[in-house]
Amino acid sequence: MINTFLFVIFPYLAVILAVLFSVYRYYTEAYSFSTVSTQFLEDKKLFWASLPWHYGILSLLLAHLLAVLFPASWGHLLGSPTRLYVLEATGLALGLLTVLGVAGLLARRMTSVKVAVITNTMDLVLLVALLFQAASGVYIAAFLRWGSAWYLDLAVPWLWSLVRLSPQPNALVALPWIIKLHIIGAFVLVLLFPFSKLVHTLFNPFKYLRRSPQLVIWQRNSPWE
Repeated sequence: MINTFLFVIFPYLAVILAVLFSVYRYYTEAYSFSTVSTQFLEDKKLFWASLPWHYGILSLLLAHLLAVLFPASWGHLLGSPTRLYVLEATGLALGLLTVLGVAGLLARRMTSVKVAVITNTMDLVLLVALLFQAASGVYIAAFLRWGSAWYLDLAVPWLWSLVRLSPQPNALVALPWIIKLHIIGAFVLVLLFPFSKLVHTLFNPFKYLRRSPQLVIWQRNSPWE
């Protein structure tokens, strides 16, 4: 019964609630579809946390997504032992980079007096959830080897079974507990999505790729002071 809830009911529940509350938030608090920038408060500390976080998580998410969308090509990529070793090592390195980044972001939110002013409970909850997700992924990559292969053979078919509305969770039942927690953690993040600042990624995120850099300049000795 617990496996049915975790791998059948909860994923659907998380996605449905995420969609409904995202739409509701957009139509009731559209101005909140943005994130409060803290770069001007502590630029250097943010740089050394944000940069590894974004490069690491985006690369890992892309790898997970490609395996789901193109399982045959991903399987061919893993067919060579050399490519498998390189992919495993690269994934572990990116995972460590992600953990370093999100840990830095969390530490900054908790220790900086300036940033604490605009930090709410959901910011901390989200960062803790992201840290657990990244750390559990690193543990899996380091101690439960060949994750890229069993992810393709077990998790990807299960995800497609959810998409086809014919969930088949049996393959996940025998997996180690840390892998189950990692899978459930992903849907917990989906559930937290509409209640956190992550929701700003839905508001035309591509404009940030083409806009000019913004520079914040402190005006000192202003005649209005």
